Amino acid sequence: MSSVDATPSGLAPSPIARLIERWSQRHGECITGHVRRPAQPARWCEFPRGLAPALRAALAARGIERLYSHQREAWDHVAAGEHVVVVTPTASGKTLCYNLPVLAAVHADRAKALYLFPTKALAQDQVAELLELNAAGTLGLRAFTFDGDTPADARQAIRLKGDIVVSNPDMLHQAILPHHTKWAQFFESLRYVVIDEVHSYRGVFGSHVANVIRRLKRVCAFYGVAPRFILCSATIGNPREHAEALLGEPVHAICDSGAPCGERHVLLWNPPVVNPDLGIRASARSQSMRLARHTIRARLKTIVFAQSRLMVEVLTKYLKDVFDHDPRKRERIRAYRGGYLPGERRHTERALRSGALDGVVSTSALELGVDIGALDVAILNGFPGSIAASWQRLGRAGRRQRPALGVLVASSAPLDQYVVRHPEFFAAATPEHARIAPDQLLILLDHIRCAAFELPFTSGDRFGDGVVDDFLAVLAEAGVLHPEGTRWDWIADSYPAGAVNLRAVADGNFVVVDRSEGKHTILAEVDYSSAALTLYEGAIYLVQSRPWQVERLDWVGRKAFVTATHADYYTDAIDYT
Repeated sequence: MSSVDATPSGLAPSPIARLIERWSQRHGECITGHVRRPAQPARWCEFPRGLAPALRAALAARGIERLYSHQREAWDHVAAGEHVVVVTPTASGKTLCYNLPVLAAVHADRAKALYLFPTKALAQDQVAELLELNAAGTLGLRAFTFDGDTPADARQAIRLKGDIVVSNPDMLHQAILPHHTKWAQFFESLRYVVIDEVHSYRGVFGSHVANVIRRLKRVCAFYGVAPRFILCSATIGNPREHAEALLGEPVHAICDSGAPCGERHVLLWNPPVVNPDLGIRASARSQSMRLARHTIRARLKTIVFAQSRLMVEVLTKYLKDVFDHDPRKRERIRAYRGGYLPGERRHTERALRSGALDGVVSTSALELGVDIGALDVAILNGFPGSIAASWQRLGRAGRRQRPALGVLVASSAPLDQYVVRHPEFFAAATPEHARIAPDQLLILLDHIRCAAFELPFTSGDRFGDGVVDDFLAVLAEAGVLHPEGTRWDWIADSYPAGAVNLRAVADGNFVVVDRSEGKHTILAEVDYSSAALTLYEGAIYLVQSRPWQVERLDWVGRKAFVTATHADYYTDAIDYT
């Protein structure tokens, strides 16, 4: 293990440096590696000429007087008509890379833009950012989210009045493209399509999304427009190649960040051996909890990433027992994971941004770019399985040019042990490449079926890299297309997009209903595939570390009825494979 860098003469060591020094002295045998990344100053560029005064004023009101070099590079290439992918570290200002050209086009020409995010939380975060900019400069911007939670009576107004529609690939696939005639006014003025977090579009999901983009471009061509695509991501090994695979067109990659960043320390932590005869080590959970206690007591804002929802609740319980045992004092620790109700998640996000919380325990739900304010320490309870995910999570600390500390705590799993025993591998490894196969026959056929529903095909048409005639013949034989000369029309009563799930998971969440003291209050949601493992009768279900016991699981109604309990244990299902 390498030692901590000496503090320059006359300067007091930072809290992070003092903490690392103390850990090195007391637990040096656990620290197998120490990766340092030096601080980086900002590289600035001026605003482009011709930027509207109102937009300049809005940016100045938000404290933005100049652009980082990568933001100006993105503007120049977008203005030249190129598709762009921006791949810079977390909190480097990627949002302005697409917001600036979009806002300029909306302000000058009332152009339209479509933003696609993989999660609802990211979409809502982006709309909040746009509305704050709008208020700062009275830009007259109309930005709306369009997702499964959007009320039916609001959807028509969004279609007609929205300048920027913020959605996700699932809604584009099932609710926008099949009904594109209702969106005609929007598509006729569509200038930009923004796709954020493109590293998450890989595998089956990414292959589906590439075909949804093909369908989007086909519909745009029908309305006589060819929008420019601006893609963003953090931590990906093949940004240009992956972006071109998604779009099917050349893309300019911007990978050199001009944003400043603070010094970053990453420790690889192997729990101590507790049984030398059997070679058994202390659990990653106990070590993560101990480290989090140290960092929070040192007044360092801390996020702990766990691999499962159950582990999030267990770690939260242990930390709350230490820091939130007095109900008269403010809450210092909260959990954040999928399954919580939207209001619960928004409350935690606001508390993090305002600095009201000292610690949060999360699954990968906070791995993506939701703004959660300034954190100092990120602790990973176990190796996430990839270098890309590791750095994405570690990047959640130090978001505002402050020094940051990350600790990867290894479990006893072989992959975890390899990483911490070979720190040179972790330090030198580049993020993994994202791979997709949009021309996989089953996926391709599904989306050609959806595309035929949206617009007729003509013999010789291309969809992606190939001619579709053979696929059209298969669909005609199945009785859903009718050939008339060279034209192929949809004739079936079915709605094909409804049968194609982009994420290839079962539909239908279970709701967890609290029946304590005669109440019927919805506590959380659980996806279908997890219900049998977490909501079986007699199970202890945890929400913000509070226990509820499952009394009955209604498979038909998709409900789990629970009552509050004071149980001092938790339950976990045994998964036989």
